Amino acid sequence: MDQYLELLSEKFPTKEEVITEIINLEAILQLPKGTELFLSDIHGEFPAFDHILRNGSGNLREKIKDLFQECLSEEEIKRLTIFVAYPEYALATDWYKKQDKTTLIHQLIELLRFTSVKYTRSKVRKALPKEYSYIIEELLYVDDRVQGKKSYVSKIVDQLLEMNEEERFLKKLAQTIQRMVIDHVHVVGDIFDRGTQAAKVMDRLMEIHSIDIQWGNHDILWLGAYCGSETCLLTLLRIAARYNYLFELEKEYALNLRSLCSFATETYQTNPLFTPKNSQDATEREREEMEKIHQALAIMQFKLESQLLKRRPEFEMADRDILANIDYEKNELFLDGQKYTIHHPCFQTISTQEPDRLSADERRVIDMLLYSFQHSLRMQKHMDFLLEKGRMYLVTNQSILFHGCMPVDEHGEFLSFKLGSETYQGKQLMAFFEEQIRESAKSLKKKEDLATDLIWYAWSGPYSPLFGKSKMATFERYYLAEKETHVEVSNAYYRLRDKEWLSQKVRREFGVPVYGSVIINGHTPVKVKKGESPIKADGTVFVIDGGLSKAYQRTTGIAGYSLLCNSYGFQIVTHYPFLGIEEQFETANGLAEVKKVIDQQLPRKLNRDTTKGSELQRQIQQLKQLLEYRRS
Repeated sequence: MDQYLELLSEKFPTKEEVITEIINLEAILQLPKGTELFLSDIHGEFPAFDHILRNGSGNLREKIKDLFQECLSEEEIKRLTIFVAYPEYALATDWYKKQDKTTLIHQLIELLRFTSVKYTRSKVRKALPKEYSYIIEELLYVDDRVQGKKSYVSKIVDQLLEMNEEERFLKKLAQTIQRMVIDHVHVVGDIFDRGTQAAKVMDRLMEIHSIDIQWGNHDILWLGAYCGSETCLLTLLRIAARYNYLFELEKEYALNLRSLCSFATETYQTNPLFTPKNSQDATEREREEMEKIHQALAIMQFKLESQLLKRRPEFEMADRDILANIDYEKNELFLDGQKYTIHHPCFQTISTQEPDRLSADERRVIDMLLYSFQHSLRMQKHMDFLLEKGRMYLVTNQSILFHGCMPVDEHGEFLSFKLGSETYQGKQLMAFFEEQIRESAKSLKKKEDLATDLIWYAWSGPYSPLFGKSKMATFERYYLAEKETHVEVSNAYYRLRDKEWLSQKVRREFGVPVYGSVIINGHTPVKVKKGESPIKADGTVFVIDGGLSKAYQRTTGIAGYSLLCNSYGFQIVTHYPFLGIEEQFETANGLAEVKKVIDQQLPRKLNRDTTKGSELQRQIQQLKQLLEYRRS
């Protein structure tokens, strides 16, 4: 007997246990596949993100409508949907006080039974709240049509009401239904930056029972900082200063910004180029302080980038060593063969002989920031989770998930990233960057090793599948008035992914059957106002970043897309700006997203047709081998 069969024999010591497990797994294979939710580009927008999870990206309302459309009005369906999505709020409303509590309990039990029909009794049991698991199981599985059982069920409900337990019971029921509506969540990148509550988003992600993450460019920026990249750290802090949530970051992760604030205040003056976005409610003193901090972070970032580029000539990005191409007497930048005037320079810490040299004060500030970042307990917990659940790409259920792009030339040929004598392209390129991220994470003390520097390249390098642009024009956007210098040319993938032939090529690269497979991307906001569609390449490519981040909503006109895939096929969901639960409950109008059915599976897809099903079938085969071995 091989080693695996020996282990299997220990887990199932008797013939009867093996047979029972085979029957169980075979039965699971015949159940309809669970509903998958695909989300991308959350960008720290916790209320909108939490809203999508609570209502299953609109799937909750669809379930309630399917179940109760014959007995409830449209208004009642909306109210019940909001109750299940936000029970802690709804329980305090006048609407709830007017409801018959017995009827409401029965409605939620019926809804839980309806939403859990795809799952085994064992799986449902594990999802139930411990304090009410026995009661809920009895209500779920006892048939009150049988003589004598109706009074049994009624007595359970009556006792809940008599002991004033109905509110806690209803809340737990609602939360269980939320979990049943979505079986698995895929996050296709960019949890961090732009919004102010990334930490709350991460806490919520860690509560989800079944989840995977494909890293986005903003996620690996944070991973890079955690792994010891000072360049990544200064970049993410500068972004926080630019979008005016640096002090929220300080509070959420217990970061020590004291030395940074002191240094910036003593060194820099106010500068209109560095007025943070979203600062209209700040006092003049607060704005001035953030302008100074913003400048300090930007200059230190530029210095560290210059050092990194000199350290890594193999990256072939010498043209992005901006500080080396400035005439500091004339305040002019030599860029792409032309000279440009630098407006509102703030170069007082820069040595004209060694522009990238950090001052002693800057060195002290960076050391303090890195130590604080890496030793934050909440940060450690979040980054470890991101490493555990994350990867560069995922192939599952004939869906290929990656955040950004597959770098190609104008003819759709895969571009090669050269490093020494090795070249990487296509799927291999993504695997290479994942390998480097995991290598860097093995030791957080290393700061300038190749693996850690490659994380920064993944953030801003032209051949990075997470970035996919010609350059990161941060300096130009701050200091140069000429708009043409701000342009970051996107990789050809973003133009060619409309073409079905490129979609086919990418799908073949990942080894999935062309028929029935799809690519799911995030990263680029879909410009709905300009008529752009999230569905591309004859329905084989979905782009689900419509802009949860408020920073993008003027451009997109919406608040993001998500994607659902149930046993019948795909549905793309359009979201609108989240206004707050109070307004939604008053209008009963906030949970109605627009769904567009992409593909209807006939017949329905079962568990046996999924990636998970293939694994279960492998387990069944091994159990059968164990039976055969014991018979021999």
